[in-house]
Amino acid sequence: MDLKLLAEKVSEVYAQNSKIEAVLLGGSVSRKWNDEHSDIELFLFWKEPPTNEDRKNPIQTVKGKIIDFHPFEDEEWSETYVAHGVKFEISSFLTSTIKKILNAVVVDFDIDFDKQCLAAAVHDGIPLYGINLLTELKNKVKDYPKELSIAMIKKHIDFGNRWNNRDALLERQDWLMLYSVIVSVQTNLMAILFGLNRQYVHHPAFKWQRRSLETMTKIPKDAYQRLSSILLGHPRDGINEMEKIIEEVFQLITNEYPLLNLSDARDKALFLRPKNE
Repeated sequence: MDLKLLAEKVSEVYAQNSKIEAVLLGGSVSRKWNDEHSDIELFLFWKEPPTNEDRKNPIQTVKGKIIDFHPFEDEEWSETYVAHGVKFEISSFLTSTIKKILNAVVVDFDIDFDKQCLAAAVHDGIPLYGINLLTELKNKVKDYPKELSIAMIKKHIDFGNRWNNRDALLERQDWLMLYSVIVSVQTNLMAILFGLNRQYVHHPAFKWQRRSLETMTKIPKDAYQRLSSILLGHPRDGINEMEKIIEEVFQLITNEYPLLNLSDARDKALFLRPKNE
């Protein structure tokens, strides 16, 4: 099934509501990453708050079956439904709200992942309705600020004290805690790489990791294969590989921002809690 074509047809239903100023196709379909598990993500920008009727009428028109229908929360209205055998995820915002959020990211350099996800959706999304407004919004996020890049690096360069206990956790076979630490460190590394490559985070849990890394140029060699092996191979090998990747990421940061002093952060990241004699 052509998900983009289906999204276009459904967007025409939403566009009949005069309160809607724009409809944007986001998610994996907009990035051409979609597979047999993908749904359709539509972002609706409203000039005034939608009523429940405004939100439900299009679902009825396309003969959809509602899965979730959430009240207004965190400046968003959201619902999920199935139509034509495909799941639709709808996110609605006031146009004034989306402008405020984009400004927070590109003007105030707010690294909040949820806000960046909206910036990423606008940056990568496909306009389906309201081309003038969406062009304006896309121009706002077109250039990823250097200040945001540095803020992302500084925020995520501290891997936490538990990482310093990695050998102890391994020798004790404390697998749950060890893998929790490994995932936490790898998550921080992904955040750093997004910032270093000046890309907005498009999912708070770094979904589509392989696809994301394929779009980046400033990454360790064979990054996806190595990061995957850390989770899939022997934990001793995984820890050793993680230490190498951390060193390489620090070097990549130094290459890009030679004046950024990260010596203390590097020492802490590579520190190992000593054994008692």
